Order: sequence, then structure tokens, then C-alpha cells
Amino acid sequence: MRIGELAERTGVSIRSLRYYEEQGLLKPARGANGYRDFSAEDVNRVARIQLLYSAGLRSSCISEVLGCVSGDGSEPYAEPAPDLVAELTTVRERIVRQMGELGDSLVVLDRILGAAHGPAGVGRS
Repeated sequence: MRIGELAERTGVSIRSLRYYEEQGLLKPARGANGYRDFSAEDVNRVARIQLLYSAGLRSSCISEVLGCVSGDGSEPYAEPAPDLVAELTTVRERIVRQMGELGDSLVVLDRILGAAHGPAGVGRS
């Protein structure tokens, strides 16, 4: 598939897809005409890249992480390098902290909404 179709399927801009290629995160085949030719697996790969970016990983780290995951991720993962383990541990700790903060925010919002709806949320579903 061409880059425009990949962008449409993934919801990621063409500019971002080109950046991913520059960073070595995507490696499309090239046709005789020089156009990029992405595979169906690239749709999953882009989703994985987006997920890792949203987790706060740098592109160089994402490249290493993707090297540990084969295919659709259902296969066993390869053992990461020790420096990658340290970085991923830091990212994981940050995510866990953020999840706790989001949980606290949710409790506050639920209480405010509960007050707006009266006792036991009467009148709202």
C-alpha cells in the first residue's frame, strides 16, 4: 500500500510516517517507480509506534523495543539490552504514577458529578 493509504488506515499523518521511516522505525519496500510500498503488518507496527510514543519513549528507544517484538506481538519477546531495561523501568514507573494521579482525578470528578446528580446519582444514567 502507498503512504497515503497507510496514513488513512492508521490515522497518522504522512509527515509522521515519513519521520518514522527517517528514524528507522518503518522500512517500506520501494517500487521500481521509487514509491514506498507498505505492508499490512506496517499498520500494526504504526499502531505500536504510536502507543510507545504516547508512553513517552524516544524514537531510538522505540527502535530497540520494536526489535524485541516480532510480528503481531503474539510471539515471545526477545530479551532487551540492560540499558533498555533501565529506561523502560523508568518509563513504567512514570506511567504507574500517572495512572494513580488519573485515578485520583477520576474520584474527584465522580464526587462532583455525584453532587450534581443528587443522592446516588438520581436522574442520570
